[in-house]
Amino acid sequence: MEIMDCTLRDGANIVGAGFSADITRMVLEGLIDSHIKTIEMGHCTGLGSLKAGGKPCPVTDEEYLDCVQPYVQQAHIGMFQAAENIDEELAALAASKGLSFLRVGANAGDGNKAKRAVQIVRDAGLEAKYSLMKAYVCTPDALAEEACLLEHIGVQSITIMDSAGYMFPEQAAAYTRKVVGAVSIPVGFHGHSNLGLAMANGLAAMQAGASYIDCGLMGMARSAGNITTEGAIAILRRKGTALGYDFYKLLRFIEQTLMPAMEQKGYHNPVKPLDLILGYSGCHSSFVPLYQKIAAEKHVNPYELIVETSAQNQKNPTKELIEEVADTLCAER
Repeated sequence: MEIMDCTLRDGANIVGAGFSADITRMVLEGLIDSHIKTIEMGHCTGLGSLKAGGKPCPVTDEEYLDCVQPYVQQAHIGMFQAAENIDEELAALAASKGLSFLRVGANAGDGNKAKRAVQIVRDAGLEAKYSLMKAYVCTPDALAEEACLLEHIGVQSITIMDSAGYMFPEQAAAYTRKVVGAVSIPVGFHGHSNLGLAMANGLAAMQAGASYIDCGLMGMARSAGNITTEGAIAILRRKGTALGYDFYKLLRFIEQTLMPAMEQKGYHNPVKPLDLILGYSGCHSSFVPLYQKIAAEKHVNPYELIVETSAQNQKNPTKELIEEVADTLCAER
């Protein structure tokens, strides 16, 4: 299971239409350092939006492409591409600047209108991903039929987008299962949190055969937000998969770097790293002061200490057990 991080594209909705170059570089470095290597960035409505008269953004498409130059050899970096805004010159520029993909987006049922965009992306030498936006407006069978058409015209992966956060988990599973069964290319899921079900829908899609899940750091995205990148990794780790991501390094980046930067922009993380760790480990919050005290005394990562101790005793971890685990962590450094 792969994480596709969309913080730098969908997350840009929380600041207008796009992040600054400084935040773009900061997030790219935090993701890559945490081994998250599939990243969508740029204007929130995609490459060519500014040229087509879209919402103003502090960084132009050309400036975004220059901004990512130090990172294009380190990760699979791409941009969203609304089908109606396809531009041959910009697609060629994206390819020349080392982008790996453009993800063409159109509403479910409009696949025929995206043929030209997909062809231009492929002709530019880029991977043509595709987003079936507002997937719920079609039945699962109709969406699967459209996915077949898209594969036939050259799409190389398909994302089922719950654009309004409308689906229940059983629907996310049904759509995913149908589309996965209809095509031979990877299928992903993009969920929003309007009903508070994004994480549950992402898990249902995973279990129904999705190859990747769209996520955003701290859930940053349009409207009520996306599946959180850190939450998805926590769930996958609980399931024994996606162990290649550096979970603790990602949480440190969020807590020490990203949260302070975004608080200056007025965005507050709804599920802070400590709260996520408590859910991940099964540790009751009443034990946190003791964990923090011992972690400080022993100079160990409090999150690792909570997780490793809880693996032995979730119900009532003693001071002696916590200290013993802390000593083990010290010895392993």
